[in-house]
Amino acid sequence: MNQLADTVQSDLLAAIDRDDLVLPTMPEVALKIREAAEDDNVSVNRLSQVIAQDAALSARLLKVVNSPLLRASFEVTDVRTAINRLGVNYSSNLAIGLVIEQIFHARAPAVQSRMREAWRTSLEVAGMCTELARRFTSLKPDRAALAGLVHQIGVLPILIYAQEHNELLSDPVCLTHVIEHIHPRIGDQILRKWDFPAMLAQVPGQFMDLNRNNAETDYGDLVMIATLLRLPNNSGLPTLIELPAYQRLEIKQSPVLLASDLLHAQKMLS
Repeated sequence: MNQLADTVQSDLLAAIDRDDLVLPTMPEVALKIREAAEDDNVSVNRLSQVIAQDAALSARLLKVVNSPLLRASFEVTDVRTAINRLGVNYSSNLAIGLVIEQIFHARAPAVQSRMREAWRTSLEVAGMCTELARRFTSLKPDRAALAGLVHQIGVLPILIYAQEHNELLSDPVCLTHVIEHIHPRIGDQILRKWDFPAMLAQVPGQFMDLNRNNAETDYGDLVMIATLLRLPNNSGLPTLIELPAYQRLEIKQSPVLLASDLLHAQKMLS
């Protein structure tokens, strides 16, 4: 690691330890959706009213429900019908994930480009996690999607930091190195701050621990497998079958075939 990367990493980790690092706050509409969803008796009408307060979110939710993987025999044109189609729990978790996209914005073009790249990756991983959960586990597909959408949330504060430090922003290799080494720890902290359940809040810090030996498949496993399946040119896939997470899923397909088979899943959220 070069001196600049070492300095930046030390500064950011020290800020985390002092609780001085400015972390993004969860958008208000996401808080309202989660509050409504936590009510066991919440109605479709009530949840649709909350989601409909955000026009951009409503449009995105309709796009998802009319996507190739979820499309019904008729086009869904209103939020209430969309929630009926997806279910309250799925709609709530999906909507929270989609709202988070709104904080992936920056004023510096180089930072904005990085943020959009991180979000595209998260969308692709979320789509694959959803399908992995459906096919191979008893885990909830909606939570799997949300795990995929937030697994890189820790990238945001680093990019915001870079926006204020030209020496880091002008060194893409160094910035990439810092992101790769720090974002999992920051991601865990953000999701804890947002009061995410532990099963999801631990995903950023766990999804690249390739030797995890937890007793049962969890959402970190799904994000790990989806992330590795996305590697360009199937890089690293021959050894994927040896990973504990892959074995826990009891997947019979080879990684190469599975990656090809799941590519369409990312369209659900694109």
